[in-house]
Amino acid sequence: MLAWGAYVAGVRGERLVGAVAAERDRGDFLLHGPVVSTDDGPDDPLEVAAQLLAAALDHATALGATTVFARPQGLDRVWVRFGFIPVPEVTLPAPLAARTGVGLYAWRGGSALWTLREAAAN
Repeated sequence: MLAWGAYVAGVRGERLVGAVAAERDRGDFLLHGPVVSTDDGPDDPLEVAAQLLAAALDHATALGATTVFARPQGLDRVWVRFGFIPVPEVTLPAPLAARTGVGLYAWRGGSALWTLREAAAN
């Protein structure tokens, strides 16, 4: 499990404006988020989402991630920017597959140069 938050300074102190979390099965991670508030939040929510994703990927890599999965959530530009590619639902490991969602992206070390045969063999 990993989690990151984004905060902004305000009159009454810091306020949480975004978050991303992930659950793990061996070397595979499934991201939940990033989610960024647009109510009195940052001027560029997509940039905050990208910063949260960068931190989550660095953290997952340090924890030994081989593949990081994510749901689209309308953040296609962010996923592509970090090297995620669309993959079939069957590539998601069984312990992480019970989560509902439409569409799936995957990332491997910043490179989209891998085949789905590896996932089928696991």
